[in-house]
Amino acid sequence: MIDLKDRNYCPTLDELGVYTHNPVFQKFCSEIKETYKCTEKLEYSCCSMEPGWNVKFKKSGKSLCTIYPREAYFTVMVVVGRKEKEAVDAILPECTARLREIYEETKEGNGQKWLMIDLEDHDSLYHDVLRLIEIRKG
Repeated sequence: MIDLKDRNYCPTLDELGVYTHNPVFQKFCSEIKETYKCTEKLEYSCCSMEPGWNVKFKKSGKSLCTIYPREAYFTVMVVVGRKEKEAVDAILPECTARLREIYEETKEGNGQKWLMIDLEDHDSLYHDVLRLIEIRKG
């Protein structure tokens, strides 16, 4: 088992998939890569709130999402900025109650909301996150 806090060993995407014990992690990563024709970048974060290895997806220099592997699930961070706010507000009524709750509870700073969404199933919340990423792409 890999240690996500060991900055001296950069795990592979496959190893992170094994770490999560959840096939949805690999499915999600594959879907992002195929849809947006981008590759992942594994980075070690020294952030005091979330130290350890994470997976970033960018397209044309713009961050699409960051994935934080956990045991049995993973957390996807999607930033909703000023440019995306109107489009996200428009789709929120169609989204799951859980996503609406996360959106409402997330404080805004500098015109942005950094949504942290836990995924463990290929369900409606999973599809909501993909919709947010599509809006983020622009």
